Amino acid sequence: MMAVVYIRMRNRVQVKGNQTVRIKDIARIIGPEEVIQIIEETFLLTVKKEDKNIIVIDLAQLIMAIRKVDPQIEVQTFGPSQTIIEVIYSKKKMSYLTFALVWFLLFIGAGMTIMNFHVDVSMGEVHQKVFTLITGKLDEKPLLIQIPYSFGLGIGMILFFNHFFKKRFNEEPSPLEVEMFNYQQDLDRYVTMNENKENVRDLDDR
Repeated sequence: MMAVVYIRMRNRVQVKGNQTVRIKDIARIIGPEEVIQIIEETFLLTVKKEDKNIIVIDLAQLIMAIRKVDPQIEVQTFGPSQTIIEVIYSKKKMSYLTFALVWFLLFIGAGMTIMNFHVDVSMGEVHQKVFTLITGKLDEKPLLIQIPYSFGLGIGMILFFNHFFKKRFNEEPSPLEVEMFNYQQDLDRYVTMNENKENVRDLDDR
């Protein structure tokens, strides 16, 4: 009797150098238990140094590997048609000096950006006018307006990005996380088209 299995490939997995990749590592399988055990342990590849850091496995390769084990298995697929295998090599830990330098550059850059924006929109004059409207007095440095505004600016940025160091306020993704997700999606589409040699073929090749 022909066994039917349903397979959903994962979008992206991370492996180490020289690691053996099996079907269970890149796909989720639904079907008869005895068939699942056989398919999950089916060998796909061993990560080599020449593979660099990105390998793309598409659905055709997966089905061919399953048919080599048992041609009678009927495969039904849903979800992504490729899995991106990201090879993780050991990296040197960032030194505290490098971290401090990067933090300092980001701090100065963000501060300069905010100050230049305030100069462009004449924020100082706005604060003076608001202070005058509230108190009826003129003050070139209305600290009663500027100090709360400065604290409010920092708190607003924390709430906007939905993070305070590692603490998260709610499950809603921040705008930065959404942009990073969109960037990762575009990057994955590019990788699947360019890294997978099966997607591109030169008809002059023999």
